[in-house]
Amino acid sequence: MSTDTEDLAQFGYPQQLRRKLGGYASFAAGFSFVSILTTVFQLFGFGFSAGGTAFFWTWPMVFAGQLAVALVFAELAARYPIAGCVYQWARRVSGVLVGWFAGWLMLLGQIVSVAGAAIALQVVLPVIWPGFQVVDGPANAILLGAGLIVVTTVVNAIGVRVMSLINCVGVTCELVGVVVLVLLLFGHAERGPEVVFQPSDVGVGPFLLSALMAAYVLYGFDSAGELAEETRSPRRTAPKAILRALFASGVGGLLLLLGALVAAPSLTDGDLAAGGLPYVLTSRLGSGLGTVLLIDVAIAIIVCTLAIQTAATRMVFSMSRDGMLPWRGLLGRVSPRTGTPIAPAVVVGVAAILVLLLSIGQVSLFTAVTSVAVVLVYLAYLLVTAPTLVARLRGRLPASEHFSLGRWGVPVNAVAVAWGLFMAVNIGWPRPEVYDPPYFAIALLAAVLIIGGLVYARTRKVDDGPSVVEGGHLARDHIG
Repeated sequence: MSTDTEDLAQFGYPQQLRRKLGGYASFAAGFSFVSILTTVFQLFGFGFSAGGTAFFWTWPMVFAGQLAVALVFAELAARYPIAGCVYQWARRVSGVLVGWFAGWLMLLGQIVSVAGAAIALQVVLPVIWPGFQVVDGPANAILLGAGLIVVTTVVNAIGVRVMSLINCVGVTCELVGVVVLVLLLFGHAERGPEVVFQPSDVGVGPFLLSALMAAYVLYGFDSAGELAEETRSPRRTAPKAILRALFASGVGGLLLLLGALVAAPSLTDGDLAAGGLPYVLTSRLGSGLGTVLLIDVAIAIIVCTLAIQTAATRMVFSMSRDGMLPWRGLLGRVSPRTGTPIAPAVVVGVAAILVLLLSIGQVSLFTAVTSVAVVLVYLAYLLVTAPTLVARLRGRLPASEHFSLGRWGVPVNAVAVAWGLFMAVNIGWPRPEVYDPPYFAIALLAAVLIIGGLVYARTRKVDDGPSVVEGGHLARDHIG
């Protein structure tokens, strides 16, 4: 613990957050952010309706691309074990401006993702018990989601130990649930796994559209880095946790998709596209067993919302501590009683509830905003991987004894950059199936960048930014 504190002090930061997390808790933070039970249940119908059985192959494609990103992140996590990792990594390999925009985009993406995860309760709770349908229409989804966000905000304010305990229990339930669900689906198979090899008349456009399902799921594995200042031996623990979270999510999600395709009563009558995984569960496993598994899905949704909000809270704290956000004095403060940044948790919670309110009579608008949020996350990742590649080519990326790609660094990093560019364009492409109007994503992204530029200019005008200590040397805008 004292070594970790001294290690953090080399970057110019005192130990304010409490180091309570071990290896499993660090892994759980990333796995619960991805939460395949939450997002696959939400988006299976979308992927299948766009690409049919061929959409199965988008999952390994997205996994391979995100693996390259995760490997770069693992290297940076070993080198810079600091909260608010995406912001901190980009800042240290490129400079304050790039780091700020990486943090800004990631933060907005995380806030919207909190709302997107919380609203998923509407998919399962009323199916489990009709009493959860308190009011009619989309208002019920907002009510359930807002209630969950209030709970996760309170948990985040109480302390990292309680958050970690809930997260670890929830992730364990989710892992067990995925294994049981996959076994049950294959045990009720209507057809063999060769169904994914059948010829398909799906064109390139629909195939790339169906890839959005996997792209919406397989991100957030970097959350282990967000909690680096609360993790014991983070230089060793965080890189492993990032990769384990992605691998567990990738393998589990692949088997879950395949199980749904082989167990679905029909692939052609339209019910699978309309009902998704909940339809497969209730039709193949019966209401009793299906309800038990849906309870497990509800648990996964709760811990997913908690994990995303925790990551966003640490991002707000890290940027505010550096004077990079308004009200930095309040948002960069850690409660001495709980050892957590309470004000950032409240701000993230309130902002996420405001995003939820977009779905009142505007479901298509909420869908479009959550889609743009994923674009923001991929762009934030790109603002890390691209400068890292430049630093690597110039020989300015310090190696780490805990995790290093060695001679594979340049090719893996180049793949990560190319993949990030490709998916940012693919997700943001003006498709009427996703965005209404089609150019909504481009317009909202432009607004985010303009507002971000104004906020950045304002914060830099107030204060030219804190000095950061690394290796005994002071630096401001560039830390190499």
